Amino acid sequence: MSEIKLNSDERIDEIAGSEIKIIQSREVFSFGIDAVLLARFPRLPKRGQIIDMCAGNGAVGLFASGRTQANIVEIELQERLANMTERSVKLNDLTDQVTVINDNLNNALNYLHPSSTDLIFCNPPYFKVDKSSHINGNYHYTLARHELMTNLDEIFEMSKKLLKSNGRLAMVHRPERFLEVVDKMRENNLQPKRIQFVYPKVDQPANILLIEAIKDGKIGGEVFLPPLIVHKLDGTYTDEVKQIYFDE
Repeated sequence: MSEIKLNSDERIDEIAGSEIKIIQSREVFSFGIDAVLLARFPRLPKRGQIIDMCAGNGAVGLFASGRTQANIVEIELQERLANMTERSVKLNDLTDQVTVINDNLNNALNYLHPSSTDLIFCNPPYFKVDKSSHINGNYHYTLARHELMTNLDEIFEMSKKLLKSNGRLAMVHRPERFLEVVDKMRENNLQPKRIQFVYPKVDQPANILLIEAIKDGKIGGEVFLPPLIVHKLDGTYTDEVKQIYFDE
């Protein structure tokens, strides 16, 4: 494992009980359980190309890297986060497998070929921007949480261009935008196929949506997976989440 210089506000964490290390900072948006669940949600291609879109500090792509030989491309707009991802890639000796693009996802075709990708991960900004939006004073958090620099239309349009026919898009989002996500996926010839809602506890409403779509997929055949409960009533992780999070 390579030695990497950290900034004064940075630390090194381990991703979900794996051997993958990741550089994080309180000054920028760190990964959460939604990133871990997304990385574990789809079946990974053995080879080919995977894109981690809206990559943040690279958690989803890095976590997936140990379960595939595919090339992984991390696309992240924020320079600070992209730099952290690049150093995390070097830290884990993954430079032969993982590359980082620091640019707006709308420019992805300046770096990548159309119809070249087997799987896209996307953990996008969850919240629309309107008069009722509660914008965080931290620039990094604001871009990570709110649709200021991208939105669902742009994400699905670019995914359609990058994916091979029958390639897949796996996304994590908020349940309250489920119908909008489905409608906009279908507008871009991305047919939703696997859907799962995630609940903080068994007696609470869902707060995470996992959804996987297939480019050029046939209409119908959607599979709604069993609900995933994160915590038991005493606050500890459920066995299902331990299996996902810690590979127990």
